[in-house]
Amino acid sequence: MSEGVAALHLTGVGLRGTVRQLIMGSRHMRIAFSSPRIAVLAMLVAAFGAISVPGSARAANPLELNFWLSGPRYDGQMGQCWQALHAISGQFAQKESTYWNSDLRITGFADVREVAFRPWESPNGAYNAIPRRFCTASAMISDGHPRLVRYSIIEDGGFAGTGLSSGVEWCVVGLDRNWAYGRNCRAAMP
Repeated sequence: MSEGVAALHLTGVGLRGTVRQLIMGSRHMRIAFSSPRIAVLAMLVAAFGAISVPGSARAANPLELNFWLSGPRYDGQMGQCWQALHAISGQFAQKESTYWNSDLRITGFADVREVAFRPWESPNGAYNAIPRRFCTASAMISDGHPRLVRYSIIEDGGFAGTGLSSGVEWCVVGLDRNWAYGRNCRAAMP
């Protein structure tokens, strides 16, 4: 769109519009501000941004600080491996019926055990990583075949940090049809 055509679509100052003209050198610019105060404020903010020295480290100014955001406070308080089994069986049935048009269900669990707890917390690891408990279980599926379930329980992983059902990531080996967790659900483990 050419400059003349674009100017036709803007209302001028004399027609009670919101467009002001700013003359910089030999060029005319149109700036859409509802009041001169906002235009002056925008120019001041741009000027303060241009003052910063590039390439040097500096402390955050008061406008850059995050107020009332204290950061994560993880304490490792999450459910045990057996507490997530009900959520896994419900989510598995829903996934199978919704996405795969299947009536497969988990009818029971056995050999529930913890594989790792906060595996990344080592001297060279991610100290402030979100705490997770990695577990495995053997699940009996309604087709009569037992299958390995690999899952993790994530602290504050539920909706808005509440509840256990959404804070569980799981994968049933052999029934991860789109390989979301890779071959044999390897990505579901630490």
